Amino acid sequence: MNQRNRDRTCNNLLQWFQKRMLSVCVTTTMLLAVASVQAPSAVGAEQPQKAAASSMTRQPVGLTEQQHKSASQDAEQSKAFKRIAIVIDDFGNGMTGTEEMLKLPFPFTIAVMPFMPTTKSDAENAHKLGHDVIVHMPMEPNKGKKEWLGPGAITTDLSDAEIRKRVEAAIDNVPFAVGMNNHMGSKATSDERVMRVVLTVCKERGLFFLDSRTSYKTVVPKIAAEIGIPLLNNHVFLDDVYSTSHIAKQIGEVYKQLEQTEHCVAIGHVGPPGKKTAAVLLQSTPSLRENAIIVKLSDLIRGPSDEQILP
Repeated sequence: MNQRNRDRTCNNLLQWFQKRMLSVCVTTTMLLAVASVQAPSAVGAEQPQKAAASSMTRQPVGLTEQQHKSASQDAEQSKAFKRIAIVIDDFGNGMTGTEEMLKLPFPFTIAVMPFMPTTKSDAENAHKLGHDVIVHMPMEPNKGKKEWLGPGAITTDLSDAEIRKRVEAAIDNVPFAVGMNNHMGSKATSDERVMRVVLTVCKERGLFFLDSRTSYKTVVPKIAAEIGIPLLNNHVFLDDVYSTSHIAKQIGEVYKQLEQTEHCVAIGHVGPPGKKTAAVLLQSTPSLRENAIIVKLSDLIRGPSDEQILP
């Protein structure tokens, strides 16, 4: 092969090589372009995931806050319908704890025994302080001494006329009385004849009746329904045992009762447990107010169009 032919062959090979390289470059560029269009950005892919994760993290917090707010509103609404009525028995005889009870920082009801040395002064002092006053009517128990009853007691051996006379006299003897409850009386409150006379007089005088429920055989609800007199029932005795620990425990029973009903009536006493009961009530005041509204008995009596017999 001469020199001219060799030069021509080299030129042809060079041109072929240049075309091949150009083709490879074009193909590579196109592939890269397609890849850049189809493949998502790493940053772009991570950001939505982070946003979603952030959203998922925040969402339960938002729901929890809403649920908490709803629960708080429900609790407030529930409290608005709950009532606690504290009744303190055995006023009228200058009993231990009288002064401490009258200093309690909430409205309550005092039950005053008639015909006793401080009957009138206790009733008047309580009325001035804005408390309810009711007659704490001594009534015959199944067990116990008659001298425990005090003067003017209602016993089952009395005639209807004598029962009426004694009830009317007791009401007249306790100033500002708006209601009545029984002092002792497990036997008397189980006697339909006796309670029919007592409740009839109360109705005539515009008083409601609180059944202290010293007997499970009480006929008071039945007779009250027949006569049509406003009736309330005791739910908890606070100090049937004279110890601070027991009285505090009974406050817990008040809260349990409120879980079942809209109101709770709780009875305490002046006398032997008086100072202890007053101290526990004073200490429990913030908790009582957190769970319900503290009211007087008269606040629990419904209007004429409502059912009068309350649980």
